[in-house]
Amino acid sequence: MRIKRHRTAAAATALIFALTAAGCSKSGGGTSNTATDAAGTVPANCLASPSAAATASSGGNALQGSVSFNNANLTALDGAIACALKGHDLSKVNIAMVVNVAADYWNAGKTGFQAGCSAVGLSSSNCTFFAPPDGTLTEQDSELETLRGKGITGYSISAIDPASAKSTIATDVSNGLFVLAIDSPLPGTEAQGLYLGTPNQQAGYQAGLAMRAALNGTGDVAVLVGSLTAANATQRIAGFKQALAGSSIKVTVTENDNLSASTAQSDAETILANHTDVKGLYGVYSYDGPALAKAVTTAGKTASVKIVSDDTDPATLSAVRSGTISATVVQMPYYQGFTGAYILAAEKVLGASATASLVKPFLESDGSTLSSGIGVVTQADYAQYVALEKQLGIG
Repeated sequence: MRIKRHRTAAAATALIFALTAAGCSKSGGGTSNTATDAAGTVPANCLASPSAAATASSGGNALQGSVSFNNANLTALDGAIACALKGHDLSKVNIAMVVNVAADYWNAGKTGFQAGCSAVGLSSSNCTFFAPPDGTLTEQDSELETLRGKGITGYSISAIDPASAKSTIATDVSNGLFVLAIDSPLPGTEAQGLYLGTPNQQAGYQAGLAMRAALNGTGDVAVLVGSLTAANATQRIAGFKQALAGSSIKVTVTENDNLSASTAQSDAETILANHTDVKGLYGVYSYDGPALAKAVTTAGKTASVKIVSDDTDPATLSAVRSGTISATVVQMPYYQGFTGAYILAAEKVLGASATASLVKPFLESDGSTLSSGIGVVTQADYAQYVALEKQLGIG
């Protein structure tokens, strides 16, 4: 695994995760956001182009132990945004990052958001991070109402229930707020045009390749996930199954743990007790990895049941280090927070269309995803990945 040197927040590096500005059309060139563009156009010298090498490497199907996270392209995008913001007044920017649950995974997102706000030049009082303690829709909706009362100009969101969020987002956009989808896309909403996050089907595909390798191509698998409707979950599961096609591995059980680690562990324990043919467990959400590791350890099946997980909670990395988890597919929520701050500031100051013109060259072929890249950490890669986390200040 090769680790590229991370650019510091002080260097104002707008790193990543494919943004859904409430604004851009699916092609990335228009906007459905009714807020008025403040600047209209971006100076030609601020526009940047993607790296050919980085573009060619994105979305590959090979299992790779890389955590470069599309850095070449993201560095270029960062420079373009910083250039366009130069000399503008940011005093009226008031933004928030609202995620779907209080989990270790999002601690890195919070750190990144705070660093991004500082790098942009925003005061901490104009940058709010919120993670629902119990991961409930009521908590998330209540916080959004509070934020509106505080005069926010835009927010990034990992929506707990995308269907329920549709009308809320439409109202916010019509009232001039900028909405940025992170972590999971928001198709069918006013925030569908850009997505800041992992290409989820590709991430699921990498998890499937890891499972194929761990099981030597044969065996039944159970999938445990926090939602059966969120786009990030459905896309990852689809990619996982796609990677298993042509092997003798079958997904025989899928359980919804409803964003509860304890439920995930209980479900896994039940599966292991009642489905003796299950030889692999795939945990889709960040807390699923530790929960599945506990279940397999309790059942005394660490040698016979293989786990592939997503994300890098401390307990997940500990289980990877010990070998209890065979592999974990990684994203960088730090970058979602950091670049999310830049994007929301740009949308308020430059306008949605101008911001879209900066982002468009870096989008994936779907016209709406800016890829952060995908990492896969195994026992052999553990030390290098931990070194990267320490470099970012999130280890």
